[in-house]
Amino acid sequence: MKKTILITGASSGFGLMLANKLHQQGFNVIGTSREPEKYAGKVPFKLLRLDIEDDQSIHAFTDELFQHTRQLDVLVNNAGYMVTGLAEETSLELGRQQFETNFWGTVKVTNALLPYFRAQKHGQIITVSSIVGLIGPPNLSYYTASKHAVQGYFKSLRFELNQFNIKVSMVEPVWFKTGLAQHAVTAGTGHITDYNSYRKQANAATQKGIDEAEAPDAVVNAITRLIDTKEPKFSNPVGKMTGMILFLQSYAPKMFESSILKSVSTAT
Repeated sequence: MKKTILITGASSGFGLMLANKLHQQGFNVIGTSREPEKYAGKVPFKLLRLDIEDDQSIHAFTDELFQHTRQLDVLVNNAGYMVTGLAEETSLELGRQQFETNFWGTVKVTNALLPYFRAQKHGQIITVSSIVGLIGPPNLSYYTASKHAVQGYFKSLRFELNQFNIKVSMVEPVWFKTGLAQHAVTAGTGHITDYNSYRKQANAATQKGIDEAEAPDAVVNAITRLIDTKEPKFSNPVGKMTGMILFLQSYAPKMFESSILKSVSTAT
């Protein structure tokens, strides 16, 4: 029997690309969107309404999901967005909202579906995190913190779910060309003059990462391989520089920190 795969945030970016590819490969793909009616007739897979920040939406979605399928084999947590800006200039309200989506939204959707995975004694949860869930670059403090939180949550959860044959994996991409940057929310800037010079350099470094981002196929392929793997790894960094970044952070921390400082100081 072909696997049923649920992908949150499947109307754009990684989610849309992944859903299309898996559909073409013959999987039963179900995607989610906050406004699925916008994409009616434009995607070849089923697209259900879900706002991961809204508890009622999650409950309604869960009920509807199992009207369309009797089984769920894979959950891909992909929905989320990015807040950019210097930490001290980012309001706590905006920081909390970042966590409501990236962390709490992901957790609530996962928890809503765990009873079904436990009942069938198998399943797979793949969460699209970010390389910033493993490191801490400037200008992305709340986004980084939300991804660290997601990493930590699933790092513990995987041991609890092992007894039910539920596999848990994280995918940690570097910069890739998706809609993430275009839909990013930038914190109000400029009210702390001490940061004027640094802010300009930090914004330029962030923009440089966006401009030089890799094609997104590598992330889609990484997730597809995890679905086809019997014993998937927990952590799966994706991108040309991930190996070097993580090696330096672990074994040459001073060099790693120097490279981060240099990337900002030399950005124009």
